[in-house]
Amino acid sequence: MSKDLTIILPAKNEANTIGLLLDQLVEKFPLATVIVVNDGSSDDTGVIAKQHGVSVISHPYCKGNGAAIKTGTRQVRTQWIATMDADGQHQAQDLMLLYKKAQQGFDMVVGARNKQGQASIFRLMANKFYNTLASWITGHKIQDLTSGMRVVRTDCFRRFLYLFPNGFSYPTTSTMAFFRAGYSVTYQNIDVKKRVGKSHIKMFRDGARFLLIIFKVGTLYSPLKLFTPISLVFFVLGLAYYGYTFSFYSRFTNMSALLLITSVLIFLIGIVSEQITVLQYSKGDVEDE
Repeated sequence: MSKDLTIILPAKNEANTIGLLLDQLVEKFPLATVIVVNDGSSDDTGVIAKQHGVSVISHPYCKGNGAAIKTGTRQVRTQWIATMDADGQHQAQDLMLLYKKAQQGFDMVVGARNKQGQASIFRLMANKFYNTLASWITGHKIQDLTSGMRVVRTDCFRRFLYLFPNGFSYPTTSTMAFFRAGYSVTYQNIDVKKRVGKSHIKMFRDGARFLLIIFKVGTLYSPLKLFTPISLVFFVLGLAYYGYTFSFYSRFTNMSALLLITSVLIFLIGIVSEQITVLQYSKGDVEDE
């Protein structure tokens, strides 16, 4: 049944875990295509992967997790793509659950991690914040925005490949882009084991990058949801300052005018951005046809 599935494993210095994972995948998905993208590893990750008889694509240097996913996706010839981490956290049996759920008519199934699957309390709190913010932007309940385990339709996934950053934020971008395009997205609870070795994600550096990407994709998804609150803040400040100056000095100041004009300009930018977004996705729908 899995002959229409390609499993992409981005791997950087995962020699201690990738062999066991490949054994599990070959057992659970004997007909699937497995692609290991060796992202500039300095250990034997690529050698071990080749010994297991899977396809191995090696980057000459580290380009990033997202870049590895894009490299693997360009080689896919099947209907479905599965992505998962090669660091010992994700299990083949959980991927089978995602794959089976995708057959029920979904375009993307994301593996939702439990509390025990978070690397630290700080990572848990950060992910909750990202999930809440992204849920507000998209208008859909997002259980796990940054999970790297997912099963997606290849044609849908390729449509947004140019949006994916080269770093660790392709899950964030792909999830929000799928919701914006009207594709069917669902979640499957998974158990995540403790990572073997040191994480490649830096808390503050990549956390700020995740937040920036959420806002960036938010402007592609629904710009008015971002611009309207900002516009409202400037409008309220302008009215409040006008009320203050009128009450005490009986005049309308340049600062009040500046705040109110800024509010209007931000709102108009939001409207224009919204129209551009609609045209962009409408063009994509025409090209798909």
